Amino acid sequence: MIRVGIVGYGNLGKGVESAVINSDDMELVGVFSRRNPGDVVVQSDVKVYSIDDAFIMKDQIDVMVMCGGSANDLVEQTPMFAKHFNVIDSFDTHARIPEHFANVDAASQVEKTVSIISVGWDPGLFSVQRLYGQAVLPNGKDYTFWGKGVSQGHSDAIRRIEGVLDARQYTIPVEAALASVRNNEDPALSTRQKHTRECFVVIEEGADAKKIEETIVQMPNYFADYDTTVHFISMEELQTNHAGIPHGGVVFRSGKTGMNLETHQLIEYKLELDSNPEFTASVLVAYARAAYRLHQNGDFGCKTVFDIAPGLLHEADGATLRKQLL
Repeated sequence: MIRVGIVGYGNLGKGVESAVINSDDMELVGVFSRRNPGDVVVQSDVKVYSIDDAFIMKDQIDVMVMCGGSANDLVEQTPMFAKHFNVIDSFDTHARIPEHFANVDAASQVEKTVSIISVGWDPGLFSVQRLYGQAVLPNGKDYTFWGKGVSQGHSDAIRRIEGVLDARQYTIPVEAALASVRNNEDPALSTRQKHTRECFVVIEEGADAKKIEETIVQMPNYFADYDTTVHFISMEELQTNHAGIPHGGVVFRSGKTGMNLETHQLIEYKLELDSNPEFTASVLVAYARAAYRLHQNGDFGCKTVFDIAPGLLHEADGATLRKQLL
């Protein structure tokens, strides 16, 4: 059995808990939280520990799944834990992935651990599809659309703003842009032409709404490059109308083949998710299996989804996969 620990217990941590519980080859050792362990209510009978206790339990855990936010948590926590554990994270600030990779790789060299970063569906599964598309159709264009759905990372970034009590951020594809790609028009689309962002924000009484709105729409790497609408609503309205965390998206590779590149080919990979965190957690757990297997084989250092063979993700062995899936 692969022994798994969870660092952080928000929506993603809860998803990892259920995914591990429902995996036949894994067992959940513990949840590690910055909160008082007695205040953390879990879904199973797993024990909750202080995050500081993790390092004295390193011999009891094969893989640690990092479930904090990208904006502030993972940049510090993943390198810190990678020095002592095999780790998986879902770092999703695309522009900072090379920097994060370098920091985590340096930490993984200390005790020769395996780290896999930016695991999820984007970055993650969508990244792999973009790679496959470019490899198969080198003469073409990539298009990625997200939503309509709640972005956990963007919602978390809003919640970190002073004066914000809670928030949901919806990423919404521009339908005309989607239609243009499907119609083989190969449009040149700017970031702003592909998506809009809509934010529903609950703020503290007396907080400066105008300042909070400006902070959101000007936030680099998150909102500055998009047409962003901010709605200030009550906590009751947020809980009633925005309790779910759906998401999804589409990756296209539009390319041409033939001697004169006269034949059009279109690859479309689509996700429709009722629960973004539960699906992301399921991806994290599959890659936790891969990290464990790599470490068992003596591998170490930081990896991304590009470095992981698909067979390492599946519970079945190679012979079974070749017989049943190939």
